[in-house]
Amino acid sequence: MSTNQIGLNENKSNELAKELNTLLANYQMFYQNLRGFHWNIQGPSFFELHIKFEELYNDAVIKVDEIAERVLTLGETPYHTFTAYLEHSTIKEAANVKDGNGTVSTTLANLKTLLEMERAILDLAGDAGDEGTNSQMSDYITQQEKTVWMLNAYLGNK
Repeated sequence: MSTNQIGLNENKSNELAKELNTLLANYQMFYQNLRGFHWNIQGPSFFELHIKFEELYNDAVIKVDEIAERVLTLGETPYHTFTAYLEHSTIKEAANVKDGNGTVSTTLANLKTLLEMERAILDLAGDAGDEGTNSQMSDYITQQEKTVWMLNAYLGNK
């Protein structure tokens, strides 16, 4: 069994890096959607959602950097072009969504996509003995589950 620079199985690390790159592409789309919502939100919830979307995109940009650095740590190259993001992202651009319920609903759908990917990566990381990726995904999941709860409460969902 060959190992990479941090002592993990090279094949398992390559698979993790591939999945992290897909997550990275989705985070870039998530980030861009949040920026658009922040800029274009209209209606009676403008002030609170304008601030909330700024909080969420600031967090997303940090996660983009962390994910890219984890890909590098595993010995691979992170995606870094818009072409790659569009090609590998499940999350699509949300153009001209300006109302409170539409922006929050889209954000919830995007978070669901991210959470599903993070849980799959968490399983792969556990199988590979990759505590670094495992810890990163676990932290993201915990934080995002709370955000999902709060955004659903905003919409009056259970």
